[in-house]
Amino acid sequence: MAVYHGPKCKLCRREGVRLYLKGERCYTQKCAMETRGYPPGEHGQSRRRRETPYGVQLREKQKTRRIYGVLERQFHNYYQKASRRQGVTGEILLQLLETRFDNVIFRLGMAASRAAARQLVSHRHFHINGRVVDIPSCQLRPGDVISVVAGSQKVAAIRETFENRRRTEDQPWLDIDEKEMTGKVLQVPTREQIPAPVQEQLIVELYSK
Repeated sequence: MAVYHGPKCKLCRREGVRLYLKGERCYTQKCAMETRGYPPGEHGQSRRRRETPYGVQLREKQKTRRIYGVLERQFHNYYQKASRRQGVTGEILLQLLETRFDNVIFRLGMAASRAAARQLVSHRHFHINGRVVDIPSCQLRPGDVISVVAGSQKVAAIRETFENRRRTEDQPWLDIDEKEMTGKVLQVPTREQIPAPVQEQLIVELYSK
């Protein structure tokens, strides 16, 4: 599985917004956006670059890719899939990204970040409808139930994050059972229910050229 292994804080600084790629650190004063909120590189503090319309669209696409942790080919495949469906292409694109298995684990508060969720899924710590699934990109549908494998409920990376979760307050499309450590997909999220700070129409305009 191809993943980005470079410095994650540089990605946030390049996009100029917190992408929450490093879990709890992103909620503290140690976050790079607090200490070094300027773009990375030798001229990050002094360089003033004038963005072209294409540059603005490209940055929006890159930001979205980095938020959900998918590579270029994966992201383009999601766009093509969204463009073939009836409805608003940008909203459908975000819905496909939101209903990825690793993102749902993150939204349920069972992992500190999407990268951590991918690792936990790959290590077979979760069930979907009672069956172990180790594919982070697995697409979930309304009615799917996510649960922690019995032997994994005591794993600190899961239990401590779940008990101290911050990301489940405004997720009306998910149902959480704190006692059983399970979650259920109630519906496909609407655009208003997706807290991603992106302008998806710019991505559609980029790919439509």
